[in-house]
Amino acid sequence: MRTTLRPRKAAVTMTAFTALAALALAACGGGGAEKEPGEAGPSGGALPLKGEKIEVAAVWTGPEQENFTKVLKEFEKRTGATVTFVPAQDPIVNFLGTKIAGGSPPDVAMLPQVGAIQQAAAQKWLKPVGPEAEAQLAANYSRGWQDLGAVDGTQYGVYFKAANKSLVWYNTAVFENAGATEPKTWKEFLATAETISASGVTPVSVGGADGWTLTDWFENVYLSQAGPAKYDQLAKHTIKWTDPSVTAALTTLAELFGKPSLIAGGTSGALQTEYPASVTQTFTGGDQPKGAMVFEGDFAAVNIAQTEAKIGTDAKVFPFPKVGAAGTTPVVTAGDAAVALKDTKGAKALLAFLASPDAARIWAAEGGFLSPNKNLDPSAYPNDVQREIAKALIGAGDDFRFDMSDQMPQSFGGTPGKGEWKALQDFLKNPKDIAGTQARLEADAEKAYRAAAKG
Repeated sequence: MRTTLRPRKAAVTMTAFTALAALALAACGGGGAEKEPGEAGPSGGALPLKGEKIEVAAVWTGPEQENFTKVLKEFEKRTGATVTFVPAQDPIVNFLGTKIAGGSPPDVAMLPQVGAIQQAAAQKWLKPVGPEAEAQLAANYSRGWQDLGAVDGTQYGVYFKAANKSLVWYNTAVFENAGATEPKTWKEFLATAETISASGVTPVSVGGADGWTLTDWFENVYLSQAGPAKYDQLAKHTIKWTDPSVTAALTTLAELFGKPSLIAGGTSGALQTEYPASVTQTFTGGDQPKGAMVFEGDFAAVNIAQTEAKIGTDAKVFPFPKVGAAGTTPVVTAGDAAVALKDTKGAKALLAFLASPDAARIWAAEGGFLSPNKNLDPSAYPNDVQREIAKALIGAGDDFRFDMSDQMPQSFGGTPGKGEWKALQDFLKNPKDIAGTQARLEADAEKAYRAAAKG
């Protein structure tokens, strides 16, 4: 059942950091006018977190790590804390479990799955975000995004980085040469693919070496075709993967996956193509790329930026097509939530900062980033394409669905070479085996959910 849209709340006029700074100055005996975080007090008082050391673990690498580090540097500047980025391995829950068992957990971790938050909370690893972060969340986030970071009524997560995973990016030169237009329905999408194929360019690039891209294909088709109620039921495993609605979605996907000529490199090539290459090969080679279109989220902009293509001219985007006569345009999202593993003022202050528009603005300006923070000015994004993607996400309010695989036990929905990732890779290899794919999905899901229930 869809949640209702909530009215926008007024922005918080004093950030959590201003409050922390004021408290720190008061403790030093300072008085007078209120200071912004990072400013010295009237008597030279210390910064509110000076001397605090904070470790933040995340799986981000490359440009994502670099841009997140810029956010952390601003936090250091404002508070006086020292923040260290800790590279984590995926799945991060396993990484954190090892750190906790060894007695050295990071202060904060960025968790990329709702299921990971729930699992970490069940293990009693997480600490509540604290009142400052809760105030920022209430002011800046829709109820849907707040609820995604909560477990049994306790707020543990702050969704800092979001994704709109219902987008298809395309090479404009190829479309123009083929006389193709942006499709709005699945039927039109397949027809557009055939038109582009006839022009001499393979139409669709698929990063099948990374199983998560295939779960995204499935989720968009399923949400549009089966609807949000079924989507929620499948995400919670209250209906089985052998349900007829899953049969219908896989049958739809097979209309594309079953035609290797429409896929860059064919089936075997797709299974050897990692996600970054699936994007870059769409926007290299001018009007003769390896693929004309690539389905993935707004974060594909980071990979496009590694080519000579310019977003908005050489590279454009359209919403994932509606599937079926009664289908709706799907809005599938994902995101990374900050959680505290230590109950320290530094950890809580960082979570509050990450929930503020100021933190989101820093990464937004760098591109390849989407914020669920509704009070982030769209002008912070570097181009019109990303601004429109951001407006669509915020405009959805609570009327969206989070990535299904990220809501599931990680052993099923988020582990390379296992569970849903592996089953859908096998399906890409043999899209005729719909019944067998469903049977494997159900068997793996049953095992994973049973294990999760036991804790």
